[in-house]
Amino acid sequence: MSAKPKPVFSLNRMSRHAVVSTIILITAFACTFPVLHGAESALAPAWRPLPLVRDGKVDPNWMHLGWGGFVVDDGALRTECDPKGLGLLVYKKERLGNCQLRVVFRSKEAKSNSGVYVRIADGILEQPGQSGVAFERGATGKPSNESMQRMQASAEREEGPWFAVHRGYEIQIADGGDPFHRTGAIYSLSPSSAGSKKAGEWRTLIITLARDQISVDLDGQRITSFDPRSPDVPSRKQWYEPKREPKRPEAGYIGLQNHDPGDVVWFKEVSVRSLPAAGVK
Repeated sequence: MSAKPKPVFSLNRMSRHAVVSTIILITAFACTFPVLHGAESALAPAWRPLPLVRDGKVDPNWMHLGWGGFVVDDGALRTECDPKGLGLLVYKKERLGNCQLRVVFRSKEAKSNSGVYVRIADGILEQPGQSGVAFERGATGKPSNESMQRMQASAEREEGPWFAVHRGYEIQIADGGDPFHRTGAIYSLSPSSAGSKKAGEWRTLIITLARDQISVDLDGQRITSFDPRSPDVPSRKQWYEPKREPKRPEAGYIGLQNHDPGDVVWFKEVSVRSLPAAGVK
């Protein structure tokens, strides 16, 4: 008569079986996780470039109005400013609604002045050929008083690029100004917390357009948010600041600004994507 197996051997076999099963489950999960993670990443909105250059020239989907212009420089667009006044390069192909914009730029100097316009009303497409009046400058490059008065009247009439000033929003590019007029600010409307950075380095703006609100991130940091319905929106203080009254469209055109002589700024990317499914805070 054989001896009855001791319970300990049965328990050991069960333990070994449980361990093997656990190892199999862990291995299967480990193999599956990258697939799931990849699927999740694939669901994130993709960036769609808005071409800036074609055949060595400014892409024809962009149109320029006002004074000056943009030229192609090493695959990027560079502002070509004119003593006569402002200019604006408008992406005429489509209006953009709820989305995010990614703009990669660099400035020659900290004071170099430019901007990215969003939510420009439809009338901007009627502005080419209406540059507005021109500055007349003396030997020092400063506009005369009479010239400044004529430019102010032209701005109030919303001629040429001034239409975008008053019928859109500008995300400022210019270091060194006060919080309402420095890089990342919604010009004169919402202050930027960005500090100055060494000129000549590429920087990245992420502009989020969610219904009637705007948020701006610079190099990965949130630097301002703007709600036009807020009671804290400051009043207009200077003639060259945007009018507060016109309601900007939630789906509008975008543009890149060229400013005064010496304000050299390069743009090497403008891309757009849908808002992330989880929303943007």
